[in-house]
Amino acid sequence: MNQPARGPYNWTDAPAASAGPIEKVLYEVKKTIVGQDILLERLLVALLSRGHILVEGVPGLAKTLAVKSLAEAIGGDFHRVQFTPDLVPADIVGTRVYHQPTGEFQVQLGPVFTNLLLADEINRAPAKVQSALLEVMQERQVTIGRETHKVPNPFLVMATQNPIETEGTYPLPEAQVDRFMMKVLVGYPSATEEFVVVERALQRAAVIQKIIDPESLVGLQEEADRVYVDPSLIEFAVSLAHASRDPARVGLTDLARYVTFGASPRSSISLVLAARALAYIRGREYVVPEDLTDLALDVMRHRMVLSYEALSDEVTPDLILSKILANVAIPEPAGRGR
Repeated sequence: MNQPARGPYNWTDAPAASAGPIEKVLYEVKKTIVGQDILLERLLVALLSRGHILVEGVPGLAKTLAVKSLAEAIGGDFHRVQFTPDLVPADIVGTRVYHQPTGEFQVQLGPVFTNLLLADEINRAPAKVQSALLEVMQERQVTIGRETHKVPNPFLVMATQNPIETEGTYPLPEAQVDRFMMKVLVGYPSATEEFVVVERALQRAAVIQKIIDPESLVGLQEEADRVYVDPSLIEFAVSLAHASRDPARVGLTDLARYVTFGASPRSSISLVLAARALAYIRGREYVVPEDLTDLALDVMRHRMVLSYEALSDEVTPDLILSKILANVAIPEPAGRGR
C-alpha cells in the first residue's frame, strides 16, 4: 500500500493507471451512480471492516442500484429481499423441506447466503423477521434445525428504511439496530446531479465490469487490518461513546435530559474499525483524527435512545453528537512518520 496520503477522493475522476483496486471499483460503480459519494464510501468502509449498513432515505435515491452495482464490480453474489408484513423468518434464512422420494428433510438455504444482501424496507417486517438477521449479522452463520451453515465471505447486509411512511411499519429492535456498524442518511441530489441522472436515463444503461473478485476483497480486508491506530485515537473513540451516555461529563449538562441511553460499547469498536478502513481507502497506513470525526455521526446516531422530551423539543441524535464532538478534545494527529 504505497499510495500517497490524501483526503476524500473525487470519485468522478478517472483512476490513474497506478490506482489501487478500491479506486477502480468505485469509479466503475460511478458509471451508474450519480453523486452519493458518501454512501459509496461508507459501503466500501463497511466491506473492508466487515460491518453492515442501515440506509435511511426517501424512495428513488438509487440505494438498491448502488449495492447492486458494487456487487457487480467486486464479482460477488447479490440478493435482494423486499421486507413485507407477511414475511416469516424462513423466507430469510431458509428452512427444512420434506423430500418425499427419500423420506428425509433437506435444508433449503435462504437468500442470506450471498456476498451482498439488500434488506429493502426492513422496517416493514415484524420484529421476529428482523431478528432472524441477528445471528447471521453477528456470527456470519445460520442455524437451521440442528445444523449450522456459514455464509459466504465477504458478507455485507445493507438495510433500507423509508423515513416518510409510518403506517404498516415496525420499529427495529434495539439489539437489531446495534448490529449495524453505520446508519447513513441519504438526501436528494443537487440540481446538476439530477440533470445527469435524467440524461443517463435516456440512454442505455452502462455495463459494470468486474474489477476484483471476493477472494481479492478478503485480501484487501486483511491489508486494512494492518492500518495503524494510535492508542490516543482509541481513547478518543471511547470518550465519544461515554459522552453520549453522560453529556454532563463534557460540560453539556443541558443535554443530559434528552438522553435515555447512549451509544453502546460496540460503537467504540465500530468507530475504530471503520476509521481504519477509511484511512486505507484514503491511501494511508495510519488513522488520523479526521477519520474518526468524519464517521462519528454515522456510527453512533442509531445507537442513541432519546427521551420523549427530546422528541417534543425536536432534538436529534445528530445535534447531540455534533455538540459532543465540539466539546471532546481531539488528539494530535499520530502515526504520520510510520
